Amino acid sequence: MARINFDLQQLEAFVAVAERGSFRAAADHIHLSAPALSRRIDKLETILGARLFKRTTREVELTSLGQVFLDRARAAMDDLESATLGITDIAASRTGRVTVACVPSAAIHFLPSVVSSFSERYPLIRVRVIDEAAGAVMASVVSGESDFGISFMGNQVPGVDFEPIHTDPFVVAMPRRHALAGRKTLSWKNLETERLIAVSRTSGNRQLLDDALAKAGINPSYRLEVSHIATLLGMVEAGLGLAAVPRLALPKRHPSMVGVALVAPAVSRVLGLTTLRGTTLRAPAKMFYDYLHMALKERR
Repeated sequence: MARINFDLQQLEAFVAVAERGSFRAAADHIHLSAPALSRRIDKLETILGARLFKRTTREVELTSLGQVFLDRARAAMDDLESATLGITDIAASRTGRVTVACVPSAAIHFLPSVVSSFSERYPLIRVRVIDEAAGAVMASVVSGESDFGISFMGNQVPGVDFEPIHTDPFVVAMPRRHALAGRKTLSWKNLETERLIAVSRTSGNRQLLDDALAKAGINPSYRLEVSHIATLLGMVEAGLGLAAVPRLALPKRHPSMVGVALVAPAVSRVLGLTTLRGTTLRAPAKMFYDYLHMALKERR
């Protein structure tokens, strides 16, 4: 197998240009002359045997291969830092990068507050969130684009480790003014006369819900279907109907909506940390995971 002999300085130059879209701005950032920076990029492209940038007189854009290599370069820089300084020193310095893929229902209403407080505590750790459906979250983890994923899929995927971190029950989302809003629990039978809204059958949440209800012999009639939970909650807020959603999808103290626990049957999804089997999280990613884990425990 051929060795690829690029170094940290070349990766640093590449990432600087990719993030700023300009050779001049990148050169200023890493305190290097523009010709010297250009030579580093040229040498890196020669080593890789591929063009990483499309260059014009006005702007610099990543090629498709450059887009793929950017995530690898960021990860390699973190690994090189770990090898040079030692993992303990990296954790103590509280610097680095974290990429996490997360299902939207958790990303929209839960993750922002976690990222905000984490960033206040560790301002030098950069967090990138990829908010996608469960299947795309898994693909991001498998490809190595993300350090880890937060999803309710994973325990059935070969080559992926799934560590449960939170049980997320489904609740009935409804306006606070609704006649049933004061109930502590609601059965599916209680909803027979209500106008129900759902996400489409392509949604992982819908599939999980349909499977659980089918086993209980329940086949609810939905008056309206949408593609995304954010849209679904907007419809509920507008008074167009009620919807079964994961509790994490509903803001904890929403000004105009509440979530009432569903029973008979109660349905839950298990959110977990998904990682490639045999891999170890780098220090910044492990720090963010631990912080996330604690925040989820406090939310219960």
